[in-house]
Amino acid sequence: MSLRVIAGSAKGKRLKPVPGDSTRPIMDRVKEALFSILGPHIVGSQLLDLYAGTGSVGIEALSRGAKFALFNELDRKALQTIRANLKTTSLEENAQVLGMDALSLIKKSPERDYDYIYIAPPQYKGLWLETLKQLDANPAWVAGDTVVIVQIDPSEDEAVFFDNIQEYDRRVYGKTLLIFYERLITNSN
Repeated sequence: MSLRVIAGSAKGKRLKPVPGDSTRPIMDRVKEALFSILGPHIVGSQLLDLYAGTGSVGIEALSRGAKFALFNELDRKALQTIRANLKTTSLEENAQVLGMDALSLIKKSPERDYDYIYIAPPQYKGLWLETLKQLDANPAWVAGDTVVIVQIDPSEDEAVFFDNIQEYDRRVYGKTLLIFYERLITNSN
């Protein structure tokens, strides 16, 4: 499978895959659909790619005009791949790469407000749900207009409810399900 940047300043640049099978890169058609949904709002935005893998989603965001992307990834080979892909695309200036456990990272206070948090953890381990529970428990990560996007296999889906975030949209693309969450607005009278 070839990975590439679809649009923007690095359009057409090929991205390296992570060696082995520890990551599952987003398919180009899913990435294209995702960025069609996000549209022009990506320009000037700040994105957290929490389980970054190849860095493909954050790199696409930067290529399309995002102001900043934080790539977080625990796998050493993936971290090397992200750094190489940022170099290939000349987008490292607006990027930060962290090698932390994702759940440990979001237990801390965020250093900035993110417009988008992209969650595509290793499949079939329930990590997407653990991650959402942690974000719900530490809602400082989900500012007023932050969009949290989860990428999972449809077979992993289950009905979930949270105190501080709520689902507002979902899209299925073959064996990929994207679920969109936002901050729950509470009426305090």
